[in-house]
Amino acid sequence: MPRIFRPSQEHNRTNYCDPSYLEKMLKIGQQKRSRFFICQFRFVKKFSRCCFLVLFFFLVASTCLAEELEPRLWAHLPINTNFIGSGYAYTEADIDFDPVLKIENAQMEMHTWAARYIRSFALFDKTARIGLLQAYQDGHWTGLLDGTAKTVNRSGWTDTILRFAINLYGSPPLQGEQYITYQAAKRVETSAGVGLSVQLPTGNYMDDKLINLGTNRFTLRPQFGISHKTGKWLMETTGLVALYTDNNEFFNGNTLEQNPLYVIYGHLIYTFRPGLWASASAGYDYGGRSTVNGAKKDDLKQDLAWAFGFGFPINRQWGVKAKYISTRTQESTGVDSDTFTIVISTFW
Repeated sequence: MPRIFRPSQEHNRTNYCDPSYLEKMLKIGQQKRSRFFICQFRFVKKFSRCCFLVLFFFLVASTCLAEELEPRLWAHLPINTNFIGSGYAYTEADIDFDPVLKIENAQMEMHTWAARYIRSFALFDKTARIGLLQAYQDGHWTGLLDGTAKTVNRSGWTDTILRFAINLYGSPPLQGEQYITYQAAKRVETSAGVGLSVQLPTGNYMDDKLINLGTNRFTLRPQFGISHKTGKWLMETTGLVALYTDNNEFFNGNTLEQNPLYVIYGHLIYTFRPGLWASASAGYDYGGRSTVNGAKKDDLKQDLAWAFGFGFPINRQWGVKAKYISTRTQESTGVDSDTFTIVISTFW
């Protein structure tokens, strides 16, 4: 039989025109709407945090291609020589996100001032070198989050980078007149070496911020390279893998892990005369997916990069070089960047 609605005695006694009853119903409606808006606010807050997490993963993604597209990493150097240089770099980047995140027109503008020191020496009857790179950056990020303009600014020191390399084949340890005579007589020369770059967690880092100039972790980059000189032409190729330690102080106590990033790049250099040269470079990287608190993120890196450089001498000991570097992501999400650099250097 169909169920018949039988109002209770309390329901029968209710006077729907009673002001106290109407006031009670109004309060109940207000409480429900309040709970609804609180849930909406929590969702938007969580969604915004997710968006900025994705932005962080793209921005802390290894910049191996831009950093390592530096020619003459394996060139034969005279031992017991010091090299020092300082320069400026300007970078513009467009950041592409998954459309579901509703982030549009995300862009970055970065100013970098850097100094590098290299010392060459003999080790086990081989030519070796050790170097140090330190930079200061001023960055500006802009974009639209669900139609609302957002801006982030950061300035400070970046992580310090140390690099050691040794030529295991070719490039005998020479200096002074011996080195000059050897280079003049050696029209064809092939060198092969190994190296290790260590990025130290010394840069500016705030664990309550997602965008930082420092990474708060170590990055190790074991490298293998080959250099071949034929007359005025020099060809170099390098393969490396970037290995990341965990960041246990990532954004309010979370733990960030990252898979290895694999990189290969090469250079073609033509020397017109001592100190005057031009170069073309290209590189590719793959990997580097991130994990936060055991949850894998959809931020696989796959990038192409190319660069063009030109160096000219001021005198016998001072020189200037200019370079353009471009990176383009091969994934639907990632970073496309363009960088212009100018460097002045000397040796003694």
